[in-house]
Amino acid sequence: MIQKLTLLLGLGFLTACGDQLEIQPFQSIGEEVALSSDATVKAVLVGAYDQISNGDLYGGNNLRDAELLGGTGELLWVGTFNAPDEIARKQISTGNGDAEETWLESYEAINTANNVLSALDVVDADDRERIEGEARFLRGLLYFDLVRFYALPYEEGTQNDQLGVPIVLEPTRGISEETNVSRASVEAVYQQVIDDLTTAAELLPETNGIFADTYTATALLARVYLQMSDYAAARDAASEVIESANYLLTPEYAAAFMNGSNSTEDIFAIQVSSQDGVNNMTTFFSVPEFGGRDGDIEILDAHLARYEEGDDRLELFFQRGGATFTGKFNDQFANVTIIRLAEMYLIRAEANERLGTEVGATPLEDINRLRDRAGLDDLDEVDLTFILDERRRELAFEGFRIHDIKRLRETIGAYAYDAPELIFPIPARERVANPNLEQNEGY
Repeated sequence: MIQKLTLLLGLGFLTACGDQLEIQPFQSIGEEVALSSDATVKAVLVGAYDQISNGDLYGGNNLRDAELLGGTGELLWVGTFNAPDEIARKQISTGNGDAEETWLESYEAINTANNVLSALDVVDADDRERIEGEARFLRGLLYFDLVRFYALPYEEGTQNDQLGVPIVLEPTRGISEETNVSRASVEAVYQQVIDDLTTAAELLPETNGIFADTYTATALLARVYLQMSDYAAARDAASEVIESANYLLTPEYAAAFMNGSNSTEDIFAIQVSSQDGVNNMTTFFSVPEFGGRDGDIEILDAHLARYEEGDDRLELFFQRGGATFTGKFNDQFANVTIIRLAEMYLIRAEANERLGTEVGATPLEDINRLRDRAGLDDLDEVDLTFILDERRRELAFEGFRIHDIKRLRETIGAYAYDAPELIFPIPARERVANPNLEQNEGY
């Protein structure tokens, strides 16, 4: 794929970690140099973090596209860009620019992680486990979202032999027939994700600054298990993160957003600075005065009707020109939160409710904790329907919608949860380069 290993050392990541890495940024150096010493391997790892912060990935579009694809009459795309417009309309072409770039950027970042994992022998022994854990976390994160966007949903109780995405675990340093990998099954991809994240959780320290730590990997595992409907595993992983006491809900709901440094609630966030790009969620969800475009995504009354009167979460919505927008992303240089503590409470509450258990807390206690933060009175009882509704309110527009629709087997208008229109196509240019890539149904 590449003869030289590009090191995308984001200034935001380098600044945030202070003296942890004293490395001058490179643009491109030979792989024999990039992987030859402890310092340069660590630099390549930082490059992987910077790659996933790209606007086509976790810098915004992975979250935005999950909301647009899962749009159910509660938001409206009014922007002029063609790629997100196709996604919002569920009429995605094989040349869709977002689908192309998400695939390309994901596999480039996976390749960077694979390069790090191939060079662990030159890393200082004291840091080797941490470096391996971080690279595995990043690879697991990327494969999880690739299989959710480009493949049919995981189906509990089935073999899940439907086509997933190619699994590549070794560095790709040139093009040959061997690099033309076919698509693995959905089951195989999920098992690879679990293996990477479980290993990462075992290897990583309990704290690691802005980088992935053991609870970051465990929190993502909770999300993965929930997607698989493995409620006991999801519950236990979420509870482990909560009980670690490494994270606290912010005192006010609004304080969980628009932060230039991680909040007490952030388990993992993409670091953004004025020297290193912008928050792409701001670009599309916000308006020009806050660094957005022209208000490309409007929030409709059907969503606002989900909130009780007096819910502090309503205060984050604002109006411009007769349209309503979410205020979660009104800072173009704020971090992009990928995992936050509130999600863990919601996972634990849902899993406990489904299983009839009370691991860590009762579902009622976990839901009331979030309601308290939102300025609402405690409830006397909750059921599964209320918990799922609370999830839609608490995590609104943060990149969960299409994935929840698929795991809950809901519909979007005339589209069933497993409709071909709700799956990204394998990009046409990738299939030209790799004839072993079979296209998704309907494309």
